[in-house]
Amino acid sequence: MPPALVALELRKRYGSNEALQGVGLEVDAGELFGLLGPNGAGKSTLVKIACGLVRASGGEAFVCGHRAGSVEARASLGYLAELFRFPAWMSAHELLELHQRLARSDGGAAERTELLELVGLADAASVRIGEMSKGMQQRLGLAQALVGAPPLLVLDEPTSALDPAGRRIVRRLLLELKARGHSVLLNSHLLSEIELVCDRVAILSEGRLVTSGAPAELTRARGAEIETAGGVRTYEGVSREEVPGLVARLVGEGEEVFGVRVLSSTLEDTYLEAVGDPG
Repeated sequence: MPPALVALELRKRYGSNEALQGVGLEVDAGELFGLLGPNGAGKSTLVKIACGLVRASGGEAFVCGHRAGSVEARASLGYLAELFRFPAWMSAHELLELHQRLARSDGGAAERTELLELVGLADAASVRIGEMSKGMQQRLGLAQALVGAPPLLVLDEPTSALDPAGRRIVRRLLLELKARGHSVLLNSHLLSEIELVCDRVAILSEGRLVTSGAPAELTRARGAEIETAGGVRTYEGVSREEVPGLVARLVGEGEEVFGVRVLSSTLEDTYLEAVGDPG
């Protein structure tokens, strides 16, 4: 299978502002991929280029092997915008039926029922959108993005307005979608969400890709805490590989060792180093 999304030296200029300055990245099939970066980093511009809503000033983007913006690329992609608005008078059932017509999906009532069950809205098929909570509307938005079973989902800040319980529900949904074989490009400001669900992460700053990799790869050891009979000792700068030798030395010197904890930087540390810590 081709990659779900490929960006090759993407550039976008709005007047004198360069929103993207040669960004290249790849989202593999079946991967949960997170986009991180401060406001103005270029994340939403990259998302809109992938969806065919904005034309790049330079470079290329491909969705499931098709040029971004083409009919084939649009058919391969489901999109949930950050600031989506659905007609308040529509029911969940009617909204999905509308999007089935727009996506030319022949799934019918069976697809609508399956999607509402997937997002936990099986009992809300006839509820008007205006009567739904923000969390219910967010889940309905995910359901509409899944109409027609697109292989790639592009989600722009899908949990930013939700409470912790709502974010947990969406996280579970994302993991379920991955299990079903969907690829997900997740644009978010919430580092904790990215760290919990994403296979890989890319950090953008001022229109440039500054670092990428698995969350675990973007952290590093920064020392160790060793609990001995004399108390807890902190050893700064010790790598994970050096810890066994350090423990062996302490035991050899007659120390009693009760516990060891390797200290590591967090994804937040890496993010702040990459984009600059305003504090």
